[in-house]
Amino acid sequence: MSDIKITRGYIPGSIGRVVELHGTYYNAHWKFGPFFESKVAAGLAEFIGRYDKNRDGFWTASLEGRIEGSITIDGIYNTGKGAHLRWFIVSDALRGKGIGNRLIHSAMDFCRNKGYKRVYLWTFEGLNPARYLYEKHDFKLIEQHNGMQWGTEVIEQQFERRFE
Repeated sequence: MSDIKITRGYIPGSIGRVVELHGTYYNAHWKFGPFFESKVAAGLAEFIGRYDKNRDGFWTASLEGRIEGSITIDGIYNTGKGAHLRWFIVSDALRGKGIGNRLIHSAMDFCRNKGYKRVYLWTFEGLNPARYLYEKHDFKLIEQHNGMQWGTEVIEQQFERRFE
């Protein structure tokens, strides 16, 4: 899909659109409601408000000027816990067309170039296409347990990737 544009950094409307993508997908497929959507909105707004291009990464995938996917590397705690991969999503219109792979590749190249030693993410059991992409990019499952961090009980999973 050569007409998909991957952009690094904030662009006007990206916070709202990324929140919308998360809210609609996770409500339709997992029955996550306003707690989840407001958590995504607050967290993403806080991140963009402190975004540092030398430490953090925020990429969007757009088709004809409309954001259809995103991924974030939050590097604020890189020297301690590691860089945090967050807000990874691809719209139903583009899912399965290689856009998620391009986004993760961009994020991992950024981490490698920054010399980050560890990247981690939280997800939950059942997001099999995303898990496939994480494992394809050398992420390993390191922890799982029942939890409610998204407002609904799920089996939460933490994955990490270490760079040598």
